[in-house]
Amino acid sequence: MFDRLQSVEDEFVSLEASLSDPDIVNDQSRMRDVTRRYKDLTPVVDCVRRYHARTADAEAARELLTMATDDERESLKDELATTEAELADLEEELRLLMLPKDPNDGRAVIMEIRGAEGGEEANLFARDLYDMYRAFAAAKGWSVEVLNHDDSDLGGVNQVTMLINGDTAWSRLKFEGGTHRVQRVPITESQGRIHTSSATVLVLPEAEEVEVQIDEKDLEVDVYRSSGAGGQSVNTTDSAVRITHKPTGVVVTMQDERSQIQNRARAMVVLRARLLKLAEEEHNAAASAERRSQVGGGGRGEKIRTYNFKENRLTDHRIGFTIYRLQDVLAGDLDETVDALTAEERARQLAGQA
Repeated sequence: MFDRLQSVEDEFVSLEASLSDPDIVNDQSRMRDVTRRYKDLTPVVDCVRRYHARTADAEAARELLTMATDDERESLKDELATTEAELADLEEELRLLMLPKDPNDGRAVIMEIRGAEGGEEANLFARDLYDMYRAFAAAKGWSVEVLNHDDSDLGGVNQVTMLINGDTAWSRLKFEGGTHRVQRVPITESQGRIHTSSATVLVLPEAEEVEVQIDEKDLEVDVYRSSGAGGQSVNTTDSAVRITHKPTGVVVTMQDERSQIQNRARAMVVLRARLLKLAEEEHNAAASAERRSQVGGGGRGEKIRTYNFKENRLTDHRIGFTIYRLQDVLAGDLDETVDALTAEERARQLAGQA
């Protein structure tokens, strides 16, 4: 690891100079890439420079020890021990900072939430997840744009698609994809019995137009009148849009906007994200599509997480993590759960480097 530190510093200095280069400043695409990379390297270089400074302090303390009087020796030994402990901490910090970056870090997130098994209770739970993620985003200062929203009859959501923008949105939300299971007494239950239902969450990185080239000839575009809960017409014009990408069979529908043009533009954002993910999976020789790997068939037995209302408990089954603060989590306090998932991912990466 340490033999790479000088090259990292050299790249950082070069990027710093590029930020004031008129050719790069006037090229939005290059400027975005340079800024993103500079931002990624800033904490690494800061840690490297602190490590160098403390290394120099340790070397100076060792040299002084060879010339110290008996009265000075104990004080210098204590100073050296403190410095060496700080160096050990900095080495661990550097190991974490030098782990391979997720190529999607820094991207906006497209999140789709759907009610799955459990009838209307599943749709009501999907609404709870929708509210939870919006609260989490608000606490982080991220922006949320609802691209498509389909209400169910009793106030739940059949399906909702959001675009979430924020520097850390992908790194904090990428673990959320999968089947989420709820155990509680539904409002539709008259006998007070606990039911188990589920909703699915799909998490995709937003794709930029330059990354996914879509040939208009490969698209089948259908327009129709948008509808609300229970199929009720909410528009008298054909503003809803369904786009089918014929080579892959990927289908995206949008109906929230009154304008057909706006719905088509939103549908293309989601379509690009899905095609980018599909291309990444093919590149990595993935065995199955991301939707299947994340949400499966939406069945309760495929859960990644359980929300048990009676016990005020959340359990993430992927890492065996449990907390008894369910109401706080549903109010948007997801940090403890996400931190545990992030720590597990880093542990796997470090184990792979050993």
